Amino acid sequence: MFFQELNNEQCKSYLVADLKAGAAAIIDPVERNIDRYLAVLAYHNLKLDFVADTHTHADHRSACTALRRLTGTKVFMHERSPQPSVDGRLNDGDELNVGSVSIKVFETPGHTPDSLSFYINKDRVLTGDVILIQGTGRADFAGGDAGAQYDSITEKLFTLPDETIVFPGHDYRGNTESTIGTEKETNPRIAGKTREEYIEIMDNLNLPLPERIQEVLQINQSEVDDDRIKFPMVAELNQVLQMEPETVKEKLGSDSVIIDVREKSEYHGELGHLQGSRLIPLAEIPASLDDLDADRDKEIILVCRSGARSTTAAAILKGLGFQKVKNLKGGMLDWHKKGFPVEK
Repeated sequence: MFFQELNNEQCKSYLVADLKAGAAAIIDPVERNIDRYLAVLAYHNLKLDFVADTHTHADHRSACTALRRLTGTKVFMHERSPQPSVDGRLNDGDELNVGSVSIKVFETPGHTPDSLSFYINKDRVLTGDVILIQGTGRADFAGGDAGAQYDSITEKLFTLPDETIVFPGHDYRGNTESTIGTEKETNPRIAGKTREEYIEIMDNLNLPLPERIQEVLQINQSEVDDDRIKFPMVAELNQVLQMEPETVKEKLGSDSVIIDVREKSEYHGELGHLQGSRLIPLAEIPASLDDLDADRDKEIILVCRSGARSTTAAAILKGLGFQKVKNLKGGMLDWHKKGFPVEK
């Protein structure tokens, strides 16, 4: 196996390759470093089999979609990733291969709902931001859950062999790798802590938000980069009322307006759509305001795959004076889990 960190900066991107087979994958690629990635692939005569993110990033633009466009590679993401242009959805226990290199997928939510870790060749694990070296990733973004993060670390990552090498998604203190055994024993954030103690610690970090979070997190979620859309602030997103699927089901056939903000291929895809819903992709919201104005006084329920893009759309409409805007919590994924009907 050929393994290399590609960025040499705080944000980490990892190349996993089988040189003999000429096959490679890049985990957590950063958009600003695409030229570097292409140069490394060309130098080693490698074909990019796939790219993947460990989670939806809030501090840098993902390069996954751009690399797909440039190289024809596949994009793999967690089942709950809100990104629309994905070739494969990953779940706990899935296995991937890069030539002779084996990669096992772990669902490790907590930092975000769509957090993944990649256990490679049974000797190293890429943890994204769920656990860092002598620290853990924050859990205060929308969908973050400190309790789930504690469970992911203690019940999954800490069950790996102690000698497993840990490669996190960020390096904030000059440390680039550790081991499961070391973190289990000495990580000050979680070692020896109960679940309740860990939640208390995480609830009181009071960390500043990443710079340009609106321009990064929500673009990574939606792949929409349009000057006509002013992405809402985190506080505005948090003010959107989330409706449980059961409540939305009761609204079907009523005067409530249901707007699906996914792409057309998703609307008619495997998850289907809600009865009576109207398709207006997120990128087309600005151009649809005149049509929406007729429904300004009605209850408007926004829908997407996992609830992220639709929360953004709801916050945008709320900021434009639509007062009765709500969001389907968990999106079509949670709707399906309930076994509720869909149209295709």
